[in-house]
Order: sequence, then C-alpha cells, then structure tokens
Amino acid sequence: MRSLPLPLALTARLSPVVVLAAAGWALSSGPFAATPAAEDQATQKSGDESPTAPATAAVSKTYAAAPSPCGSLGPKSIKALVPGAKTAGKEIPSTDSELRRTCSWNALKGYDYRWLDVSFEITKSDEAAEKSYKERVADRSGGGAVPGIGDSGYSVVNLSTEDKQQTREGVVLVRVSNALVSITYSGSDFESKKAPDTDEINKGAIKAAREAVAALEDGQKG
Repeated sequence: MRSLPLPLALTARLSPVVVLAAAGWALSSGPFAATPAAEDQATQKSGDESPTAPATAAVSKTYAAAPSPCGSLGPKSIKALVPGAKTAGKEIPSTDSELRRTCSWNALKGYDYRWLDVSFEITKSDEAAEKSYKERVADRSGGGAVPGIGDSGYSVVNLSTEDKQQTREGVVLVRVSNALVSITYSGSDFESKKAPDTDEINKGAIKAAREAVAALEDGQKG
C-alpha cells in the first residue's frame, strides 16, 4: 500500500499538547465569592451548634474527582469508532488529574483516518458547570441539543478543508451535575479526499458521549 502524507492539520494533532489546546478546555476559575445568605448564616451561628453543622451549609458536589477517561468506553465501541486503534487509548498529561482528564484514540486503517477524544472535567459546583457549559455551547454555534443525556447535552459537526483534504469533526458537550463531559470525534478519507458523512460523525460522537456519561455515573454509584 502506498503511503500518503497526512495533511498538516492532522499531523499537528498527533502532538498531545496540541490536542489538549485544540479541545478548548480550561480549568475552572478561582473560587466563587460567598453569597450574602451564606455570610449571614456564618454570622448567626451559635455556640450551641454541633461541630459538624457548618458542613451542611457547604456546597455539595456530586463528583469530587475525574474518572479514568481511557476506561470510559468499552473495547467494542472503540473498535467500531476508531478501527485499528489500540483499545487502551492514551491519556493526555494534565496539570490537575483530579479535576480534568483526557484520553485519545487515533488510527489510520488503509486510507481511513479516525480520531476520538474523551474528556472529563470536575467543577466546584453545579452552577459553575452550568455556566461553563453554556459558554462553550455559545462558542460552538450551529449545533443542537442532545436529549436524554446528563442534565444538558449539545452536539455540533463542522467540515474543514486543507490542501483539498476534507476533515469532518463532531463535538458533544454534556453537563452532569458538577461534571462536564466532552467528546471530539473526527475522520478523513485520504484516498477520496472526502470526509465521512455528517450523520456518521455525529452519531459516533453521541454514542461515545452516552457511554462516557454512563461510566461517570456508574463510578459515582460505586
């Protein structure tokens, strides 16, 4: 089989650092200021309260740490979405693996190329996650809601062309309580120079998202 040079855009993605930057993820900003109600409660606290009373007023977080993203999808799903890829995946180094973790799978089988990223991010509260979710959805206009997944789900698919080579990329964002799940799924055909159909990429990204969200929720139950 004759070898074909990867387009510059796809070659660049082979760098984990570039992949992490392209995902557009950023750790949550500093702590939120206390609300007036919370400050009043602290002022009115009496000496008769038990030592554990202040804990009940703290923000309750459903998820305290990000789960393993490389274990979020089953081998069958990985083989179907990224033919030829190692099912173990490769986790991208993170500055804080408790809050944010990303795993990538990619492979070139024949002339067909696929790339899949799964990311988990844990925020300080449901409100912080909702705010971040809305901002990211606003930055990726042109998509639509994904019903029946997490608290909120959104998907969008875009087509790009470089050196006459098409690449189609689908992104799915999901909020589950104080956690955010992000899926990036893309593909190219280096023989035809065409990209996979929108429906194929969109359904593949949503399938990965549903499985990743299920893994997140099952981990919490355990």
